[in-house]
Amino acid sequence: MGTYSILIGLSLAIVLSYLFDLAARATKVPSVLMLLLTGIALRQAADYFDFTLPIPQVVLEIFGVIGLIMIVLEGALDLKLSSDKAPLIRRSFLAAALMLVVQAAAIASILHLWLGVNFQTCLVNAVPLAIISSAIAIPSVASLVGEKQEFIVYESTFSDILGIMAFNFALQENFAQGMSVVTFGRDVVAVLVLAILSTAMLAFLLGRIRLHVKFFLILAFLVLMYCLSKKLHLSSLLLVLVFGLAVNNAELFLKGPLLRRWFRPEQLEAETHQLRSITAESAFLIRTFFFLLFGFSITLSSLINGPLLLQGVLIVAVLTAIRYFYLRYIARTDLIPELFIAPKGLITVLLYYSIPAQHRIGEVGENILFVVILLTGLLMMAGLLLAPKTPKLGSIKRLLSLCKAVMVVLGGLMLSFRFRELAGAGSWPECLISE
Repeated sequence: MGTYSILIGLSLAIVLSYLFDLAARATKVPSVLMLLLTGIALRQAADYFDFTLPIPQVVLEIFGVIGLIMIVLEGALDLKLSSDKAPLIRRSFLAAALMLVVQAAAIASILHLWLGVNFQTCLVNAVPLAIISSAIAIPSVASLVGEKQEFIVYESTFSDILGIMAFNFALQENFAQGMSVVTFGRDVVAVLVLAILSTAMLAFLLGRIRLHVKFFLILAFLVLMYCLSKKLHLSSLLLVLVFGLAVNNAELFLKGPLLRRWFRPEQLEAETHQLRSITAESAFLIRTFFFLLFGFSITLSSLINGPLLLQGVLIVAVLTAIRYFYLRYIARTDLIPELFIAPKGLITVLLYYSIPAQHRIGEVGENILFVVILLTGLLMMAGLLLAPKTPKLGSIKRLLSLCKAVMVVLGGLMLSFRFRELAGAGSWPECLISE
């Protein structure tokens, strides 16, 4: 395949992804789901024409890691913190934490009873299936407004962070011992300290660098800190969340004159808009290629399997039932669309690729991951379609214009009726002169 053919294919992929985003706003079908199905269709076409395109697993992992960083950063840069948001943040954190623990334990118990594998291995395989993918949830709820959108953004981001922490906890050799809790607590404190220090450093650089090329330097430092933390088995996604929230809420954190002189919150606020734009563009690009390649790596013949589909349906049914119970009886909140917006996706695939060989379960492979991703994506589409419609600003403007037009027409009709009444007493000019 020639250079120009590859460039044509990459360009068409980006254009197609943009069209999918437009279609998603009109149809409520998640654009990520369209990308996955397009990847499968391309794989079928490639098999039909005997075209082979080997995709190394490391390529998917690189796209996935960078995409996850960009998507979580994009979501954090859109969130404003305030005292009135505290109940919402607390509610979303509790939802993410409790449902992650209960769902992972339920899926692990099912795998343990079904396959007879030791519980730790089952839990390692179950945690990725219990995590809500912010890479799919955040872009898909752009049409929602208010607390519903913010709840999904916070919950999915917390689910990613807590899911990585739970996954690292389940991988510990002393998992069933009390020392594992001490190790886990130590890691949490370490990642919080590292998050504060790295955020201070990156915010300082963002406010001080005067060169035109600086945003990708900041993003490179952020990826570097993420990867170094990952090497230390820390929940490195917390670094990304803390940095995004701190930069977007600089006025809230930089109170004293010393902090304001060092970090320049006014400059940070001016730079945040461009950082948000570049992050959104990068997230869109990485997300496009990751889900296309992941769909391309799946063979359709392996999915048309009765037991496989039954296992996927069972897993999704258990996850949805637990979510329903929590939202209905514990949180006592709305079910539509929150019940259905719990997609699995990028983080699920990344953690699956991170499972050590000794904890791999043959029955839990890429195919069942794709079935779960597909089914939860369809459920999310149903939830978005059932969500109450809130008029957008453009719709409100059109409605006001329509009201003005109706008032003008009614005023014209009333004036014509008045003229008719006056015309009954004489001719039109005489009536006007007499008036």
